[in-house]
Amino acid sequence: MPTNDRLGDALSAAGISPHDLAARIGVDPKTVERWITQGRTPYPRHRREIAALVKESEPYLWPGALSADRRTEAAESEIVHVYPHRAAIPGETWTRLFSGAEEQIDVLVYAALFLPEQQPKLVKQLCRRAEGGTHIRFLLGDPDCDAVARRGDEAGIGGAISAKIQNVLTFFESHASHGCVELRLHRTTLYTSIYRFDRDMLVNHHVLGLPAAHAPVMHLRQLESGDLFTTYIDTFERIWAGAEPAWKEEAVA
Repeated sequence: MPTNDRLGDALSAAGISPHDLAARIGVDPKTVERWITQGRTPYPRHRREIAALVKESEPYLWPGALSADRRTEAAESEIVHVYPHRAAIPGETWTRLFSGAEEQIDVLVYAALFLPEQQPKLVKQLCRRAEGGTHIRFLLGDPDCDAVARRGDEAGIGGAISAKIQNVLTFFESHASHGCVELRLHRTTLYTSIYRFDRDMLVNHHVLGLPAAHAPVMHLRQLESGDLFTTYIDTFERIWAGAEPAWKEEAVA
C-alpha cells in the first residue's frame, strides 16, 4: 500500500511525532504508523482531530477519504457570505480582518490601491502585525507586464492599473528595509484577487469588462473537511513561487 507522505510531512512540520499523535488522540502508536507507512485511512473523528492539529485540510491529507457529495457540502459550508461587488464590503470588515489575523495575511492582486486609500494607516498596522508574529505576503502585478496592460484594456481604463501599482509600491517603499511585509511582483493573468486572513478569505472574481470593485466577492472560512479555501491558497502559492521581489537586495540593504 502507498505511504501517506502528506500526513508524514505535516506531522513533521508541526513537530508532532507518531507517538505524540497517538497519545493526543487516544490510539495505539502502531495505528498511527500504519496511517503513514501503509496509507491506511483513519476514522472521520480522528481525521478531523489530526487535520486541526497539523493545520491542514482533510482532503489534502486524505484525498480519497471524502465522497464527492460530502466534499461539495463542505465546500458550500465554507462560503460565509457573497457580496454582489467588492465595493459592498463594509470598511469595518476589512479593518477587522487585517487587525484580527494572528498567523497569516496573504494578498494577491494587481494593485488594490483602495486598501491604503481606505485605510491610510494600513502599512504601519501591517508592521505592527508582523512584529507580533504575523507572516505577511503581498503579490502585486508587475506594472510593466503584458497581463497588467491587458487587464487595463479589458476594463476600459488603459494604463490606470499600472499607475495604481506604482502608487501602492510608494506606500510600501519606506518599509522595504524593515522586512515586515514580503512583497513580490507577478506577471500572471488573474482570474481572482485573493485576500487571506488566517482562516478567513475574501475572493474577488475578475469579470471581463468590469473593474474588480464592481465584481462579486466570496467570503470564505476554512473548514478542515473542505477544499474550496485551499484551492485558492494553492493558487496563491503557485503564483508566489514564480514571482520576483519588488525591490532588489541592494536597493533595500
